[in-house]
Amino acid sequence: MKRKQKMKVPKVFDYDPMASAGIGESQRLSSSSAAPEGGQHVIRSTNMKFLPSGDLRIESNPVFVTSTPIQTPTSSATPDPAKTADRLPWNSWAASEPEADDFSYRVESGEIPLQFMETTESSGDQALHSWMGHVDSYLQALITFEGRGEQSVKTCSKCAKMNPSLYRCSSCLSSEFLCNTCIVSSHRETPLHRIKFWNGTFLEKTSLKTLGLRIQLGHVVGEECPYPIAARADDFVIIDIDAIHSVGLDFCECGKTANSQYLQLLQHRFYPATSDQPKSAATFRLLEVFEILQYESKLSVYEFYQAVARLTDNTGLELPKNRYNALLRMTHEWRHLKLLKRSGLGHSPNQSAQGAQEGECAVLCPACPHPNINMPPNWEKEPEETSYIHALNISVDANFRLKRKDVSNDQADPGLSRGFSYFVEHEDFKQFLDNRKDEVEPKSTCSRHDAVNLADTRPGQGFASTGVATVECARHNMKRGSAVGDLQRGERYCNIDYLVNQSLRHSQLKSFLFSYDIACQYSINCYKRLENLNPGLCLIQPNAKVRFVVPKFHLPAHIPACQSRYAFMLTPGAGLGDGEAPERGWGEANPLATSTREMGPGSRRDTLDYNFGDYNWRKVVKLGDFLLRKLTAAATDFPEQVISHQELEDVLDKGMLASWKIEVEAWERDPSKPNPFEIKVDKPTQAAVRRQLAEEERNMLDDGLDFSLDDTTSQSSLILMGLDIEANQYVTSPHF
Repeated sequence: MKRKQKMKVPKVFDYDPMASAGIGESQRLSSSSAAPEGGQHVIRSTNMKFLPSGDLRIESNPVFVTSTPIQTPTSSATPDPAKTADRLPWNSWAASEPEADDFSYRVESGEIPLQFMETTESSGDQALHSWMGHVDSYLQALITFEGRGEQSVKTCSKCAKMNPSLYRCSSCLSSEFLCNTCIVSSHRETPLHRIKFWNGTFLEKTSLKTLGLRIQLGHVVGEECPYPIAARADDFVIIDIDAIHSVGLDFCECGKTANSQYLQLLQHRFYPATSDQPKSAATFRLLEVFEILQYESKLSVYEFYQAVARLTDNTGLELPKNRYNALLRMTHEWRHLKLLKRSGLGHSPNQSAQGAQEGECAVLCPACPHPNINMPPNWEKEPEETSYIHALNISVDANFRLKRKDVSNDQADPGLSRGFSYFVEHEDFKQFLDNRKDEVEPKSTCSRHDAVNLADTRPGQGFASTGVATVECARHNMKRGSAVGDLQRGERYCNIDYLVNQSLRHSQLKSFLFSYDIACQYSINCYKRLENLNPGLCLIQPNAKVRFVVPKFHLPAHIPACQSRYAFMLTPGAGLGDGEAPERGWGEANPLATSTREMGPGSRRDTLDYNFGDYNWRKVVKLGDFLLRKLTAAATDFPEQVISHQELEDVLDKGMLASWKIEVEAWERDPSKPNPFEIKVDKPTQAAVRRQLAEEERNMLDDGLDFSLDDTTSQSSLILMGLDIEANQYVTSPHF
């Protein structure tokens, strides 16, 4: 017997009067279709939901049929939603019985005569399906560009000399063929366009340099220099986004400009590969494109260069001159210059931009508290109940994927950004760690945290750095300036102490929420270590208020006592934060690991700095939408949470509630007070259990009940003997 299939019921959403109005416009089936019996009507919607008012919301466009009569408007005007909604048959159904709330039940029971019409499945991308019918036309258009196409005119249309038109530019909007003279004169302002030559059979590559075009620096386009000096060996190469070009380039030596050769290139938006007698350059637009591409896709310079080289020649027959090392250097310098420029440096006539202070080039979190910037003048007088609005939420974490192999050294590759943005200044950091290389990390008193117990583990063979650690803004997921550093022997406290001190050394704040995976261990001697490092640090001042918490995802790995003491949800001022901000940041940075681990120390720090800066900038750009979304969610959920809390309090004993409130408020003011959220279980000692069992046996003997095995072995002594044997076996086993 064939099993009867259950009818699929439409998905349900909320009510919208306009959707109801659409039902008023339902139409009968056309005569060409199989007309349903009983004057059935077509309703072009499937997603429905009954509301308490009896109204029904219908969305989407799949078609179904109902035999229930639906009044149709007599005029062609758009129906009034309110009037049309009142005429819906669903209202009478919804008001009839309590079961009407279950639309599925009413449909399956047959009370609502609903039947789906035969409709076609979604056909996907309609534009793609339409394109399939024009494949040949598209292909013919592409093939046309491989020859002369419809241009049968053999002479140049731009000059009166009737020269043969044999040259066409692949980069210009126009695809017409021109003569040698016209193709050169029309490209004096676009010397990096790609030219092809018609040899009578097919189009072959040529260049504007071959046709005689010279790029003259130091003068306006079209103006000749009396004393032009060609680049060394007249072999200048310019890398652009679509090709590697060999060009004819002349520097100005006539005295019109006193600029050196590299400055003449920069004035024409060509970035020189070297400052002394440059022979290679890259266009500004190429460097800009690569910068954004790497930020978005983590593309390496090598991959980008290979793509441009293949655009130049994808056959391997005419390979362009290798300028990979030059491009590698130019992209590094370019991003460093953009870092300085975006930080407002370079405007002082008396100070070099390379004299930037530590962390000066970092993109600050605009939503975090910054005294004298985004905080009221009297923020220090904020009442204790609302002081959390001026608290700084920071989160510490380490990443062991961003390793670096033991290649190069700081003398050969010191880097360009020496502590200017996110990585701390390397030399001071290295000296600090050298002074503490013999320190032994204490073992964990909580769970077996690898971050603690493996802190002294040395890096794997061939690695100079095991990863990086960071201090971040925990609330808005942004890197802090001078708060990133390398790890050498695991996640040691001294590394974290230095990063915390560098990140907060200029801060004047007095309230902090400190999130760390192992906050329960790090906080034990944290104040003592930081005081030895920097006695004036704001975090350890007598008037500072610091609450240590553990990120939500990591909290279940801790012992029960830590799970209540360091919980975000139980910490005043923590809100709905989770402390996992660094983890999200690592997700952005980890794709860089395959390329940065092969770099020298300075290049690696600079590359990560540039990407951290872009990460912060994207956060700033989207911060408005982010905060609006959070505010909207909080405003929407607030009434519901208040009502739920009040309902809970109404069913609790008033005296107990008042006692709990006093304990909680005392703990919130002073975390050293007893934690009211900590689960307390009185565990009896083994001696107490023995005494209780002995008393029970004595009472049984007094009642004339004796279950002893013999005069020396009672029931309780037998059980305790078995426990002792089990304990001895465990101690002496090879797995202990």
